Amino acid sequence: MTIFDYSITAPTEELAASYHPYPPHLANYERVYRNSTDHGELALFRGKPLAKFFEFLDSQGIGRICVKARDIRTTFNLTIPNEAVASLVADYPDRVVGFAGADPHRGKIAVTEFEHAIRKMGLRGLNLQLYELKLAANDRKIYPLYEKCVELNVPVNVHVSINFSTKSLMRYGHPLALDEVAVDFPDLRIIAGPPGWPWVQELIGVAWRHPNVYIAIESVRPNLLLKQNSGYEPLLTYGNSVLGDKIIFGSGWPLLPLARTVQEARSLPLKPANMRGFLADNAQRAVFGA
Repeated sequence: MTIFDYSITAPTEELAASYHPYPPHLANYERVYRNSTDHGELALFRGKPLAKFFEFLDSQGIGRICVKARDIRTTFNLTIPNEAVASLVADYPDRVVGFAGADPHRGKIAVTEFEHAIRKMGLRGLNLQLYELKLAANDRKIYPLYEKCVELNVPVNVHVSINFSTKSLMRYGHPLALDEVAVDFPDLRIIAGPPGWPWVQELIGVAWRHPNVYIAIESVRPNLLLKQNSGYEPLLTYGNSVLGDKIIFGSGWPLLPLARTVQEARSLPLKPANMRGFLADNAQRAVFGA
């Protein structure tokens, strides 16, 4: 089965700007992920022809990837440019789906730039790393961007989980704020990831309530869904039943090593239809609306 990896970073200098070395506001990730991250994999491809990277993806059965820009210039003076993602999409249109970054603190300018990224640059969604923006999902500063997503018929990716930046607050990622957004924007496709730890049950409740809310298991070892008392076990239970069409795979590479993460994902005890959804079909539906 060919995989649609919803969360992966192409190893160009612009796109990998948040990894090794981490920017100052993410420095604590080095400590938290020191036993999980394999910077050697990133080093194999950084500065090399991208064809080598796509050969690596082929070896893992990954046919399509989603690469996301970020705009957190107001809070942390960092931008992973929409232009860099759009360039990758233009070079590999059959392999790469791109999401735009936008900084809600910039008001109408952000909305205009986001619309340009969708209409003119070939990007397919909006990426909001809320803890880096220091905003909860239901902050009214974001609502004009949600409205534009609905108008353009594109999804929004929203970070809803603990974060390990000690320069921001944990509460910005609480998934219950998404419930209000989903009520206010019933036609907005929302992809929430990583999957809400330590609020996994709340996120499951939001996704169960709302037809257009999806959960992306990204940057989390799939084996944790099997580990007793990890907090992630309900994702496997519900992903094999009522949320079988809502759970999406994202490796989170290079935060996690790719081969191990893919192997663990393929080994989860999901029903065949749910496994197809997890590895490809659900991402396709969430991103493209079909």
